[in-house]
Amino acid sequence: MTTRGYSVEEGGRLNNFAVEPKMYVDDTPKTGFTQYAEKLNGRLAMIGFVSLIGLEAMTGQGIVGWLTSL
Repeated sequence: MTTRGYSVEEGGRLNNFAVEPKMYVDDTPKTGFTQYAEKLNGRLAMIGFVSLIGLEAMTGQGIVGWLTSL
């Protein structure tokens, strides 16, 4: 027996874990020139830029100078 988002077993015990979540399918494309891809590309570019600034601050050299000194 189900009422208002919970169910009661035969013994009268409350079972509030018996309610299944509502499922949905997201059909929006995640590849190509979409807003999702552009946001992801921008975020990764920002992470890379900040990483390069951190590398230069720690070593005192740019990326090319650091790679040639390895």
